[in-house]
Amino acid sequence: MTGRSLGAVTQRPYVTLSAAVSIDGYLDDASPERLLLSNPADFDRVDELRADSDAVLVGSTTLRRDNPRLLVNDPARRAAREAAGRPAYPLKVTLSGSGELAAGLRFWHTGGERLVYSTDRGARRLTGELAGLAEVVALGPAVHLGAVLDDLGRRGVRRLMVEGGGSVHTQFLSEGLADELQLAVAPLLVGDAAAPRFVNPADFPGGSTRRLRLLEARTVGDVVLLRYAPKESA
Repeated sequence: MTGRSLGAVTQRPYVTLSAAVSIDGYLDDASPERLLLSNPADFDRVDELRADSDAVLVGSTTLRRDNPRLLVNDPARRAAREAAGRPAYPLKVTLSGSGELAAGLRFWHTGGERLVYSTDRGARRLTGELAGLAEVVALGPAVHLGAVLDDLGRRGVRRLMVEGGGSVHTQFLSEGLADELQLAVAPLLVGDAAAPRFVNPADFPGGSTRRLRLLEARTVGDVVLLRYAPKESA
């Protein structure tokens, strides 16, 4: 376990939020099985985005619910990273204030280096649970995203990909910390109030009348990719 870093401030990473959503804004349905919103071409696009990133971040709720591995799946992309002097896989990052993360999750047993940001209390729990599996960083009484980004910047992370879930996306957007938003909109309607949404109610910068600048809109098979610049207005 390491404590909160007090080193010199460095450049924060460029933050890209990435999510696949239904037409009505859901990340999944409420069934036990994961709802596949993307198609093969879009999964490959996401794999390319991971390969271009220095780190990939996901929230603890998503880890427990989906049990993802968060790998660069294409061997050619991993080889290209290594040829450029980078590790085959980006750093895998998660956040957990409570420290309630089991060592059996696939996240800890695949890919390269792994990092957990937690509270002082949560870190004491995680240090024993994840011994030999991940570095645990204690950030004090709360996990603030600004402190996370500052620490990642000091570690040399220049491009951070955030893959969810909804609470994490909401926090990055409401705190004005996302540089880019990539939404893959699938031709599905979920319509289940119990299912997780892309974002939760929050005070977003500029309020409901602020229009984000659209960077790109294109089809990826039957999915529509929308790229926005959350820090800029249209």
